[in-house]
Amino acid sequence: MPLKPEIKTQLPGPKAKELLKKDEEYISPSYTRTYPAVIERGEGVWVYDVDGNRFLDMAAGIAVLTTGHCHPEIVKAVQEQVGKLIHMSGTDFYYPYQIELAEKLAEIAPGSKNKRVFFSNSGTEANEAALKLARYKQKRPIFIAFFGAFHGRTFGSMSISASKAIHRRYFSPLLPQVVHVPYPNPYRPIFGVPAEKLTDTIIDYIENYIFTTIAPPEEVAAFVFEPIQGEGGYVVPPADFFKKLKALAERYDILLIDDEVQAGMGRTGRMFAIEHFDVIPDIVTVAKGIASGFPLGATIARKSLMDWESGTHASTFGGNPVSCVAALKTIELLENGLIENARNVGGYLKSELLKLKDEFEFIGDVRGLGLMIGVEIVKDKTSKTPDPKLRNKIVDECFYKGLLILGAGPNTVRWCPALTVTKEEIDTALEIFREVLKKI
Repeated sequence: MPLKPEIKTQLPGPKAKELLKKDEEYISPSYTRTYPAVIERGEGVWVYDVDGNRFLDMAAGIAVLTTGHCHPEIVKAVQEQVGKLIHMSGTDFYYPYQIELAEKLAEIAPGSKNKRVFFSNSGTEANEAALKLARYKQKRPIFIAFFGAFHGRTFGSMSISASKAIHRRYFSPLLPQVVHVPYPNPYRPIFGVPAEKLTDTIIDYIENYIFTTIAPPEEVAAFVFEPIQGEGGYVVPPADFFKKLKALAERYDILLIDDEVQAGMGRTGRMFAIEHFDVIPDIVTVAKGIASGFPLGATIARKSLMDWESGTHASTFGGNPVSCVAALKTIELLENGLIENARNVGGYLKSELLKLKDEFEFIGDVRGLGLMIGVEIVKDKTSKTPDPKLRNKIVDECFYKGLLILGAGPNTVRWCPALTVTKEEIDTALEIFREVLKKI
């Protein structure tokens, strides 16, 4: 009999309530907590709170737990490594695990193996390194990024982000010389153009308006983008967009920085999401799912770009031995079936969610690739008016029934479970989701 969520106490339970009081007293209130879940342990796509309640996790630590909670092969590899070497600092010393992982990433990232890797601890650090590298090599000051994008919370990555005003409020001045342009969203095309003309309209807008007014192309270092926007609402651009953006970039010797922090590492059914669009970027950044929950970021670029001199950039903890071993095992598991599972089970999940779209007037759009799927919640299909309150209510009600899902963008529900998830587990999640939708 398939495992089901089991809620034994009122939520939050008594032990959780005590911990939540301490959390309020000692933890920074800047964190965004969606619901009062105090998780104690996890296994696969299941997590258990301190009161013994069992939840089905379709969030995977915000698309981090590629191999699920506590995958036995990850646990074994990490336990063995902790007994040998925990830290040595790749900034000043050499160790095999970092070198092995760099070689593997150079091999699997889009393009030839002729690449180098800079290691850090997170996605925002990986993106900071990409920005520094682009400016260092290009000797140009301007970055062009996209509305709806999220690249991190440090000053540089925050400056190229544009998903929520609260991320920027009271932190100015930010990094200068950043220009934002519309990201092509086929469900909500800008400028009043039909979806099929969206790509050409935005490319034309950049070349014939942005380049001629506020960002001379000879001063633009790079375009920075997510192949599928994450925090912006799991937005998938038109199939031709990145090819035409690359052609534009090549005309003016502008770099392409591909932020794969949320979409990469097999989540979309390919190792890197940009592979769906048949484009090779100049710089790729990864984090989140690369090490199955251990902190690791990587910035990958061809050798002719990543040839900055010693001391230019570094990271004390970046490429930690334990994280590198976890990443090597994660990639092995991805190549041995998890990417295929993401493609197959993700296709099944999307097809079932599309059925719910036909059933419920307030589901405006279902979009995504692999196990990165967004369900946009609206007032009605005709007006497409976003309904963030209803989205939040859906997420909350799912929690109280033992299903963990999260929002993305102003009004989208994101589905990003571990790539180990089965169709049976998806069916269990969908059963709860549909029950909540009917009740709402």
